[in-house]
Amino acid sequence: MRKLFFSESACKETKLHSAPHSWLPLERGKLSKFSGHAAGSSSIESLMKLPEPPVLPHFKPADYVDILAQIHEELESCPPDEKSCLYLLQFQVFRGLGEAKLSRRSLQSAWEKASTIHEKLIFGAWLKYEKKGEEAISDLLSSCGKCSQEFRLLDFVSQVSTESHEMSHDDDSDEFWGSAVVHFRIRDDMIACDRRKLAALSTPLYAMLNGGFRESYLEVIDMSRNGISPIGMRAISKFSLSGRLPYLSADAILEMLDFANKFCCKGLKDACERKLASFVCSRQDAIDFMECALELDCSILAASCLQVLLNQLPECLNDEQVVRIFSNANKQQRSTMAGNASFSLYCLLSEVFMSTNPTSDVTVSFLERLVESASDSRQKQLALHQLACTRLLRKDYTEAERLFNAAFSAGHLYSVVGLARLASLRGDKHFALKLLDSVMSSRWPLGWMYQERALYLDGDSKLENLNKATALDPTLTYPYMFRAAFLMKRQSVEAALMEINRILGFKLVLECLELRFCCYLALEDYRAALCDVQAILTLAPDYRMIGGRVAAKQLRMLVLENVEQWTTADCWMQLYDRWSSVDDIGSLSVIYQMLESDAAKGVLYFRQSLLLLRLNCPEAAMRSLQLAREHAASDHERLVYEGWILYDTGHCEEGLQKAEASIAIQRSFEAFFLKAYALADSSLDPSTSATVVSLLEDALRCPSDRLRKGQALNNLGSVYVDCGKLDLAAECYINALKIGHTRAHQGLARVHFLRNNRTSAYDEMTKLIEKARNNASAYEKRSEYCDRELTKADLQMVTKLDPLRVYPYRYRAAVLMDNHKEKEAIAELTKAIAFKADLNLLHLRAAFHEHIGDISSALRDCRAALSVDPNHQEMLELHHRVNSQEP
Repeated sequence: MRKLFFSESACKETKLHSAPHSWLPLERGKLSKFSGHAAGSSSIESLMKLPEPPVLPHFKPADYVDILAQIHEELESCPPDEKSCLYLLQFQVFRGLGEAKLSRRSLQSAWEKASTIHEKLIFGAWLKYEKKGEEAISDLLSSCGKCSQEFRLLDFVSQVSTESHEMSHDDDSDEFWGSAVVHFRIRDDMIACDRRKLAALSTPLYAMLNGGFRESYLEVIDMSRNGISPIGMRAISKFSLSGRLPYLSADAILEMLDFANKFCCKGLKDACERKLASFVCSRQDAIDFMECALELDCSILAASCLQVLLNQLPECLNDEQVVRIFSNANKQQRSTMAGNASFSLYCLLSEVFMSTNPTSDVTVSFLERLVESASDSRQKQLALHQLACTRLLRKDYTEAERLFNAAFSAGHLYSVVGLARLASLRGDKHFALKLLDSVMSSRWPLGWMYQERALYLDGDSKLENLNKATALDPTLTYPYMFRAAFLMKRQSVEAALMEINRILGFKLVLECLELRFCCYLALEDYRAALCDVQAILTLAPDYRMIGGRVAAKQLRMLVLENVEQWTTADCWMQLYDRWSSVDDIGSLSVIYQMLESDAAKGVLYFRQSLLLLRLNCPEAAMRSLQLAREHAASDHERLVYEGWILYDTGHCEEGLQKAEASIAIQRSFEAFFLKAYALADSSLDPSTSATVVSLLEDALRCPSDRLRKGQALNNLGSVYVDCGKLDLAAECYINALKIGHTRAHQGLARVHFLRNNRTSAYDEMTKLIEKARNNASAYEKRSEYCDRELTKADLQMVTKLDPLRVYPYRYRAAVLMDNHKEKEAIAELTKAIAFKADLNLLHLRAAFHEHIGDISSALRDCRAALSVDPNHQEMLELHHRVNSQEP
């Protein structure tokens, strides 16, 4: 099934560092040939200057499971007004783990659980910022009669409760000293007011008009020097009688607001704020009214202004007036502007600026406000660490060291990385090692600790620490890149290629693709080099290579001159071959090249999106889907792409509507396929299977190419298997294989297995392993069809090829548990949990802890697992059972 699983590292261009000189000779627009590996040694030598891994500005607790469990426990018992802050902390934990999908869900929960209008607008704006580029989805939902609530501006006047500010002095039994009517002279105008009603607006006015002061006896009081106009005073008089404001200009209401503030008229002030809030429409309105709101402590007006500004993120932060408002706000003004959500506000503002200009003065200012707004230890850890990272990038080393020390002392263990870097910059690598060793001796070491330690070592010791880093956390990129570069330096280019392929087999990283591009150039394999640079450009069209000095597009043009040009027919043949061999990066490259021709671009962008989803690049996949929509050749084709956009963002019903609308215009393969796919994924009704079969058969009757028909046959076979129609399923899979759909081997193996023919199932999966370039999943599936020893070997290969696949860890742990090796079983799961927050791993470890009587550890894992998926039924049941056993 298509899944929207976000992987930031695979899709997001990272900060590029300029190299001292180019390793790639560029002369007269041509690539010079390498005459053997030695000829390129000077170029390779330059490549060795890899940038150090960045000090990440994230909240990275040493034991994320413990922190997630704490957050979940607090969420169970805390008052409603604390929930959003806890979900924000959960968001930061998942962000530090690189779990973009989980962090987005936590942010959504923070918005849903917001207890104040300030939290609602801040988290709503944050969600909108996170979904930048997804505005088309909101438009599509609107076309289906549905709206994204977080994108809507809040109606402050209706949502902020009206408090009663009537004074107790409005009592007919009160005896007033003066006449019933008092006149206020404002220059040449006289405004008559009801003395009793006006006095009831506030205690100061009551004291003035009936408190024994001189004005208590006067029938005419001069108000010419109090900043109120005759129009404003008449409106105040009317308000004192009716409790409602007449229609007036913003300037007149501002006068009344100032009067209300001077004389402490809370009801009048509240009414003026609400009226002024309706005038805030543009950014300049928000700037002008915000200054007034902060000066007069008008929280409703300030919130209305804040909403308009945040709704325009990140563009509004290019306005110096906006930046000045946020940067210069003191504690009281921050409270006026954001209530108790100041920390959340500056978290958002800091994140926006850190992603665009992490070394700017504005970033520092926002982070300083964030530190000031932090109210507990965990918030302080995050704020201090982020500010320290920015100071480090600005080379403000003294202040950075102070801040890293403060964050470390507050409990943020990862901040030791910053302290070690600073020690190294001072030339004291020994002290840097000492810092890291002291941390590693106090707890079970993590991968990033060994990676950091390696930076201050040389030779075999450096490689040994990098190998330990990979063993503990195979997702760290730097160790693979260093080892590959080290091998290239020793002119072992083939070995370097194998090393970089290790990580590219399960994690698509632009820098690693770039390094592999270098390896291919060193081998003079320009076709393979072209493949990688075109894959890079698919993921990041503006990517720059060689330390940011050369645009990837320019290098592509140079490499292109050294390869034989393909015709459109050649491209289609190459695409079939690569698709059939499950070479997703190769397929991406071919499609990139085809898009330069006059071929139908909508279809190609759609194929591109399918590949990007398989490669766990959902942001790039969504970009390709939107391009497919823009380049659709017809209305019915456009509706199909709109349906996939909606389906891939979780709006299945709306996706089905688009499919049906497309079919109503013209029957097509893609429209029927979309409808069948969405229906199969959204309905649990067994009778739906017959409808899905009918739709897929309709799809197969429509014109399409072998790539898509193979997918339809494969899906049809899966439906037949679920219905127990094994003969029909086998026929579908065999027909799919005949037209090159290699993945059908897996379905056919399942049919063999269900017919109790494990040997044939095993052989079928072996064929897939031999054909597929990316075959970790095939090894995992084959492990189900063999004896225990072969299963162990296959699953060991899975972990080697893709350490992020969790089933092998669970299987090995279960085997150890069956053999009564409880500690080893728990250790096997812990090894994977250290770098992957996975529900199934946590669930199994919790069950193991319960089995051995370690109830507190079981409960901790249950709570962390429910942070990953709060609605998992089996996890909820285990949590309830374990919780009842806790003393």
